[in-house]
Amino acid sequence: MAAPRRPLFRRMVAACALLLAQCATAGDAPGVSVTLKPVQVGPHSWYVQGDSGPASLANEAFNSNAGFVVTGDGVVVIDALGSPALGQALVAAIRGVTDQPIRRVLITHYHADHFYGLQAFKAVGAEVWAHRAGREYIEGEEGRARLEQRRRDLDPWVDANTRLVPADLWLEGDTSFRLGALTFELVYMGPAHAPDDMVVIVREDRVVYSGDILFIGRIPFVGDADSRRWLATMDQLLALRPGTLVTGHGPASTDPARDLAMTRDYIGYLRSEMGKAVAEFVPFDEAYARTDWSRWQKVPAFDAANRINAYGTYLRMEQEVLGR
Repeated sequence: MAAPRRPLFRRMVAACALLLAQCATAGDAPGVSVTLKPVQVGPHSWYVQGDSGPASLANEAFNSNAGFVVTGDGVVVIDALGSPALGQALVAAIRGVTDQPIRRVLITHYHADHFYGLQAFKAVGAEVWAHRAGREYIEGEEGRARLEQRRRDLDPWVDANTRLVPADLWLEGDTSFRLGALTFELVYMGPAHAPDDMVVIVREDRVVYSGDILFIGRIPFVGDADSRRWLATMDQLLALRPGTLVTGHGPASTDPARDLAMTRDYIGYLRSEMGKAVAEFVPFDEAYARTDWSRWQKVPAFDAANRINAYGTYLRMEQEVLGR
């Protein structure tokens, strides 16, 4: 009997994988209608790109990136997207590229849009690795409060059946491993955007998955991040000299020094303007109203993120002034 035609075979495998993941994942959430299109960025490395805005019902919570690497001895996934249904769709997208087993998921940081899809990967037997600094979030009140907020705002994509999936292995610091013919280096760079920021280097492909240390094409979410350390971390990221940098949001970059500029400039501006307000004892509402935001107002996610970012930075500048 003739062997099956490869494109048709891959589509059949993808459909079966998605069905199995849906059956194994608790709940009856519908499958997403958004398209996850794998883009190849290295001989073995791929990613899917989410919408440029915040997570919403319109984009079905698909507003972040995730990557995967086909090693020859299994697949390593970087981040799991923002809902169980998106996790299922990512499993199916991977199955459209390869039928190798999905062995491991590396979480760059425990923010909702990067790990809520883990249920689908646990259902297919993958092991989850993350930095231990994310453990406090997932086991604490902040993680539970965020889940409740997303259940209210993003139902049915995030609902009562969505659960917080912890890592199987909490890493203490930098580490590396080999799978197939590839070397993976996991470098802790937090606290910056998040306490547990970790980048993943695929050495042979010269590809770096940076998580949310870098945003392209949208306002970054700063919140209460350590913005001073974040700026320093960007220099560390450039020092890795990646051939391709896959960001947490936005298109992959082959010119990181150029594409990093917007994130750096925006965070620098927040610190400058809010820092002046703190030094002059100007209340936050007045400081925000008098700041010229015109350079950033048309950038995606400005309305959703900018005031939160400014307030978090204002509080951060107060702490720095007081030496905390």
